[in-house]
Amino acid sequence: MANWATYIKNFQSFLKIERGLSQNTIDNYTFDIEKIVLYLSDNQINENPISISEETIQQFIYEISKTINPRSQARIISGLRSFFNYMIFEDYRNDNPMELVEIPKIGRKLPDTLSTDEIDKIIGAIELNTDQGERNRAMLETLYGCGLRVSELISLRISDLFFEEGFIKVKGKGDKQRFVPIGNLTQKYIDIYKTSVRSHLDIQKGHEDTLFLNRRGKQLTRAMVFTIIKDLAVKINLKKTISPHTFRHSFATHLLENGADLRSIQLMLGHESITTTEIYVHLDRRHLTEVMNAFHPRK
Repeated sequence: MANWATYIKNFQSFLKIERGLSQNTIDNYTFDIEKIVLYLSDNQINENPISISEETIQQFIYEISKTINPRSQARIISGLRSFFNYMIFEDYRNDNPMELVEIPKIGRKLPDTLSTDEIDKIIGAIELNTDQGERNRAMLETLYGCGLRVSELISLRISDLFFEEGFIKVKGKGDKQRFVPIGNLTQKYIDIYKTSVRSHLDIQKGHEDTLFLNRRGKQLTRAMVFTIIKDLAVKINLKKTISPHTFRHSFATHLLENGADLRSIQLMLGHESITTTEIYVHLDRRHLTEVMNAFHPRK
């Protein structure tokens, strides 16, 4: 299967250099392609990326559909389709064997949205008599106040804070940078954390500019932020399944409900396509009717 390894490596370079994707996304693509390589090996099918047929692909999809859910199946199909499109782009193939493979229909799963009252309760449940409490309040206010991804939150740097201008600089997917507005309240809680907690930490080398640190003076992990939020949800007896992403989703939803336009929300969230933003904020018909009634000249 060495032949596959060479093409996969070249595909990884293409995703990184040509498409500017993050390492995490590239790893996911690779993981999906390696599934079919493993299938070929297990079944002693000697086909490479250039020779593999539509029939072999169909059989592979049929086999994996027995063990994985439709959502995972759809992701693998999408990943393979991108790989074979790359093969065509580089003139290795003339056709995409994924062309007629149908993606299974999956319900659009939207994360739970928190009301402003629920967000207040979660943040209100933080014990502020501890150093971690001050940090956690500042973090959750930033997650919700700026609509960040958890990866963007934990990698936020002090040099990314432009409080006088009212912005923070965020490094998003594929290392794309954007400026996001930050409110006075969020600024206040970050300043309190920096002054009363962070300044007393023994900061480890390489983390001098990282804003949110653990008690050992290092950057927080994604898992730690998940745990903090889960524990607070349990504490207030919240019956919703929430994660750091719930705060980002709520940020977008609340902006939309209060009259913000999709283009502005798209820029703040860092979505490449406005289609993603439309799905994200799950435009409901009631809100569209309100917009029509409020703004159309023939209302």
